Amino acid sequence: MDIISEGKNFVLVKEEDLHEVLKVLEKYFPYAIKFHQTIRTYLKDKIWQFHFYISKTWPEDPICLHFPGCTYTPYNKIYESVGIFCPPDQLDKMSMIEREDILFNWTEPIYMNFTHVGIMNKMDNIFRTKVNGQLVGRIYGDIYVHECPSELELELEPLPMNEATIQHLKLANVKDIHDLYPARDIESAELFEKLMNQLPGFGVFSKSNDELAAWSLQSYYGGMFSMQTKPEFRRKGYGIQLAQALTKLVIQRGYVPFVVIRPENEASRGLYTKLGFRKAFESVRGTFKPYIYNVEDDKENEENQNQDSNCDREKKNC
Repeated sequence: MDIISEGKNFVLVKEEDLHEVLKVLEKYFPYAIKFHQTIRTYLKDKIWQFHFYISKTWPEDPICLHFPGCTYTPYNKIYESVGIFCPPDQLDKMSMIEREDILFNWTEPIYMNFTHVGIMNKMDNIFRTKVNGQLVGRIYGDIYVHECPSELELELEPLPMNEATIQHLKLANVKDIHDLYPARDIESAELFEKLMNQLPGFGVFSKSNDELAAWSLQSYYGGMFSMQTKPEFRRKGYGIQLAQALTKLVIQRGYVPFVVIRPENEASRGLYTKLGFRKAFESVRGTFKPYIYNVEDDKENEENQNQDSNCDREKKNC
């Protein structure tokens, strides 16, 4: 598929100009962290081929897009998924996306990975207005950013020498990792092969049979993929060992570590909080589908809109 150089309200950014985009996005941390770190990883490691767009009135209107938005969709079309950043206090400017009929095909589903809840609610309104559509498969995730370096030095009990060991992940581990990954419906196995080759990742391996018990690795958006532990190996302290080791390495590589934690996952929240991570904002992922809106869903959509008021950053003393 041909790459579109210019939409109605957005223009494709040349690679040599992406560093200037990063400087603008830094003004909007922590909300811009995922988009910022995606560009940074793209420039440094080229894990996946993305195409970045900024508004034609940038930086006055600091809205930006990247296509694709994830690495696997049903037809693997470049413009079938999207990543979006818009400052949460300027969501009225999402009207530029509503009027964007060149980059977006509003009559087909659009897939989006974890994005600020305010942006997703605006997109829900846009889909409802334009094509009688709505967001389906809604999954919430809280974005936690590493803010307290001193807490990363938490002294941990070492793994029992006769039980398990931490090692760098290898290509042979891809199948196990992809099978455990909860978002494998939007991230391809090919992506994990590229990650293994180019970005750091750690696994805890059982010494009895070298089985991969738990894993975590740096992602194409700079932070860390959700850490996974096989059920039979849980409650052994493997998770915090992995998180501490990878967080330190990600910082050494020049990135700002952040993770997506499901609201109901108290164990992960407690683990990362111990290591200096703090909640920055709420995010949502899902698929926007046209022609399926039902007026009976009005109450649920109104409740989702009200979540905007709960997206203020939680600040805690380090």
